[in-house]
Amino acid sequence: MPTKLAALLVPGDVIGYRGEWRTVRETAGARGPMGGLAVVVTWAEGDSARFPAGDELVVRDSAAPPTGTQDAPGSPARLGT
Repeated sequence: MPTKLAALLVPGDVIGYRGEWRTVRETAGARGPMGGLAVVVTWAEGDSARFPAGDELVVRDSAAPPTGTQDAPGSPARLGT
């Protein structure tokens, strides 16, 4: 699976997050709780998440089928449950 550092995310990236594929709508830099660089991601599906800039995230080809849980990292189908 392709990966990307959080600091390199761009709108349109499709990221595996909490068992679902989510599309990045926008990103912004911020300070993390310990003072390091963080990236705040706003999802096209709603809400947002904060990642340390060096976190490695699973990225899916944006040409793949629509977002959802099928084969997303951490999804029940992928975990075999």
